[in-house]
Amino acid sequence: MNIWAIGDLHLSFDPRIEKPMDIFGGSWVGHEERLKEIWQRLVEEDDLVILAGDISWALRLDEALEDLRWIDALPGTKLILKGNHDLWWSGISKVKTACKDMKSLRFLQHDAFAWGGAVVFGSRGWVCPGAKDYSEEEDGPIYRREVLRLQMSADEAQKLVQAYEAETGWTPEKIGVMHYPPRNEKFEPSGFSGIFEQAGVQKIVYGHLHGQNAFKNGPQGDFNGIEYHLISLDRLECCPKLIYSE
Repeated sequence: MNIWAIGDLHLSFDPRIEKPMDIFGGSWVGHEERLKEIWQRLVEEDDLVILAGDISWALRLDEALEDLRWIDALPGTKLILKGNHDLWWSGISKVKTACKDMKSLRFLQHDAFAWGGAVVFGSRGWVCPGAKDYSEEEDGPIYRREVLRLQMSADEAQKLVQAYEAETGWTPEKIGVMHYPPRNEKFEPSGFSGIFEQAGVQKIVYGHLHGQNAFKNGPQGDFNGIEYHLISLDRLECCPKLIYSE
């Protein structure tokens, strides 16, 4: 039973959405076909795949359904987090209702998810204070709201951790997930990184950053005993990253 992670699929299968990614060249040429081929080769039905936001270019939920069905048809259970471009995600109840027949899809919002010996929690996030493009007036309220949402998810995760410990006597692996990087490009601490550290996560996965010039702005490797993994699709060259195995 494995847990994989990848973000930023940027799908647009609905004919009403014209957002071809191949205009960005390189890793985006035929990215859907390459992702599908690699996914089917690596992921088993009893695996979990974390999808860290920016799933679809759709503007409305009905326009995103074809993309979500495409994901549902792939092997494994998928845990989907909202990204900044997921404008179709207008409310978690509406999303779950529309996807009730897509049995392999799960959605992470203000809660947490247990899978085998691991607990996953997180939130979309936002630009962190200290970033070059951070504006306190514009970004501050959104940032603080996202910190609160991450804390809500961490609180729910702690309940799952306690239940797992009571049942097994073991402490589960704790995995944090965000769409935005949890630290700014100077890798300074944030409210996000503080919550993850307080919760005792072993790994954090996030996406959002695209292109060689941007990849270096995301924390990667060890920070205060936590492994940070940038898992945007072009960073991984369409190959989901193995995060946890048991």
